Amino acid sequence: QVQLVESGGGLVQPGGSLRLSCGTSGSLFSISNMGWYRQAPGKERELVASITIRGSTDYADSVKGRFTISRDIAKNKVFLQMNSLKSEDTAVYYCNRFPYLPSWGQGTQVTVSS
Repeated sequence: QVQLVESGGGLVQPGGSLRLSCGTSGSLFSISNMGWYRQAPGKERELVASITIRGSTDYADSVKGRFTISRDIAKNKVFLQMNSLKSEDTAVYYCNRFPYLPSWGQGTQVTVSS
């Protein structure tokens, strides 16, 4: 069973930056496309960014040009660099396979507020 552990969230002012990390276990990670998702209060979970095994990336329009997804397959980690953060980026952020598996980690809270 794949385990997902997200970290790196916190409180940041608008315009600030955060770098999220996701540690994974299980052999599934090394052969899977991965994604970062987020869920804001009262909203459905949405895909923010994805990365293929070969490193091709895709982003939601709302974060394009501000967020960068990357991965270190040797260390079983996925990262999300978030720059120029806005209040609407406030959410709990999760990583998972893309398309996602039904099992989620605990997520990491990102709050953008002055």
